[in-house]
Amino acid sequence: MIRFEIHGENITVTDPIRNYIEDKVSKLERYFTNIPEAIAHVKIKTYQDSRSKIEVTIPLKDVTLRAEERHEDLYAGIDLITSKLERQVRKYKTKVNRKYRDKGREKDIFAAGGDSTSDESEDNDSDNEIEIIRSKQFALKPMDSEEAVLQMNLLGHDFYIFTDAETDETSIVYKRKDGKYGLIETSIQ
Repeated sequence: MIRFEIHGENITVTDPIRNYIEDKVSKLERYFTNIPEAIAHVKIKTYQDSRSKIEVTIPLKDVTLRAEERHEDLYAGIDLITSKLERQVRKYKTKVNRKYRDKGREKDIFAAGGDSTSDESEDNDSDNEIEIIRSKQFALKPMDSEEAVLQMNLLGHDFYIFTDAETDETSIVYKRKDGKYGLIETSIQ
């Protein structure tokens, strides 16, 4: 069962909006055999030009589903988000099922049915196969996040991986779409 955390910025999340989001996103449950305590994090933001931005993130045990959409009509944006999430689930389901079928065992995260689209039709996607065309190795230098941002900018990259000097863990800095920077800190579970 998916629980919802819906937050609005510059908009009041009314019961009709909440119900529409819950009805649409809950349809994803049919693709899974077991969703223990899944929480859908939904953020809605409206801008002065009356456009809306909808973000939905659903962290699950084996996969994190995420979609973002900007649209003039909030309800149409929610429909587009649902379509994106369904495509992600079907694509991931196909890959996981194929991987485990090749290894001779079944993975039980996905329901046997769930959608009218067959696994074979997903095979026709042009980006269905993952092909690593280049591999690099490099030593991670201990540094702080500010030095990592400077290194990233010097290299002209959008992200930079480094060892955090304080925590001795691997971290990643990245450039966001708004021109600011983000930091991802890792930990071993």
